Amino acid sequence: MGERDFGTIIQIGDILVSEEVVLEYFACDYPVCKGVCCIEGDSGAPLDKCEIPRLEKDYDGFKSLMSEAGRAAVADKGFFETDVQGDIVTPLAEGGAECAYCHFPGGGNCLCSIEKAGYRKPVSCSLYPIRVTKLTGGGLALNLHRWDICSSAFEKGRREGTRVYQFLKEPISKAFGEEFYEALDAAATHLLQDGC
Repeated sequence: MGERDFGTIIQIGDILVSEEVVLEYFACDYPVCKGVCCIEGDSGAPLDKCEIPRLEKDYDGFKSLMSEAGRAAVADKGFFETDVQGDIVTPLAEGGAECAYCHFPGGGNCLCSIEKAGYRKPVSCSLYPIRVTKLTGGGLALNLHRWDICSSAFEKGRREGTRVYQFLKEPISKAFGEEFYEALDAAATHLLQDGC
């Protein structure tokens, strides 16, 4: 069996960060994609159990921005559903792959009704293209998710010189704390100086 290079893993406390989060370039290119990541896919956005009560509490504040199909999905399925892998995710509108919480302001654009109404959207949406995995020992792993519909975002990041972790500074800081982001930035600087 041959050796496989898994790359560098950055450990900050009990969180492991894939080197791709630091090395890869990314900058969301909304004028090109128009929010298609909320419409495509085979399941909704990952949810943490603690986010469900907040969705329920804030629902009256953002449901008017949702499509009729989205409201029907919530009425039928509730504020979440379980996908084929057994993960808790946002419900999908019936007959499509769009998240029930989508808002369609026109011009083929898609936004998050939760965020549009001034509430906090699911962490997994804020952190994309980073995906968070819970580890057996209680820690977390942050890995880069690659999806062809985001190819323009990877290209834009490369053109602008913006790394994934830099583009996601605010959501990373909100999710894990400013000290975590500072430590990640320091580790990234060290890694990039080493010629990666």
